[in-house]
Amino acid sequence: MSKETILNIAFNRWQFNRPRYVGTLSEAIRACAPRSREDWEAYYLREEAIAGIEQRFGATMEEHLREVGRRLYAKISEVLKAEVESITEDDCIQYVREVVIDRFYEGYATERRTVYERLESLLGLRLVPAPDEWDRSYNVDFYVPVGNKAVGIQIKPTTYQNLPEQHRWHAWMEDSHRQFQEDHGGRVFIVFSVTSDGEKTIANPEVVDEIRVEIERLQSSGP
Repeated sequence: MSKETILNIAFNRWQFNRPRYVGTLSEAIRACAPRSREDWEAYYLREEAIAGIEQRFGATMEEHLREVGRRLYAKISEVLKAEVESITEDDCIQYVREVVIDRFYEGYATERRTVYERLESLLGLRLVPAPDEWDRSYNVDFYVPVGNKAVGIQIKPTTYQNLPEQHRWHAWMEDSHRQFQEDHGGRVFIVFSVTSDGEKTIANPEVVDEIRVEIERLQSSGP
């Protein structure tokens, strides 16, 4: 870990970047509109003192910044160092396994559950988890039974930035999805999930209408 990384972690962790320690930096620099570093330094040391930090801490701004630096060093040399030294090899092994296996799976399972429940609500139909053999043979996660036929659904995580890549997923799965349609009558649809405003949602909502159309096609085609 680089020195800069350690300093940044500690500076933010113990909130030395908050206005009570260093003032309202964003507002101050916009008010200053400095043409140079020297302009900003002179303005900050003068204006932040006027704003009350100097009075609260009983020191000049230059002295106050040095004191904040001393406090930062104390946290790193005492607290952070002790925490690092307390970490064992077993802690690291367990942490890696937890992140890679436990947390990653939990996130994946939560994402799939959230998206398929949303899809069920929009379609007004029950989605059935696909049997293991369907998952392996057809790359299908869920299906909608329509008489003795079925429409397949696969859920894939993505982001808005990666959404243009969805055609690659279709190409990779084309053979298995074509086989599903030959065996079970209905098409397979890939539903992409994405995080929006902190919640998992469907990134390609147009797929809902496409699924409805396919269900209606199977219903009208008879047995």
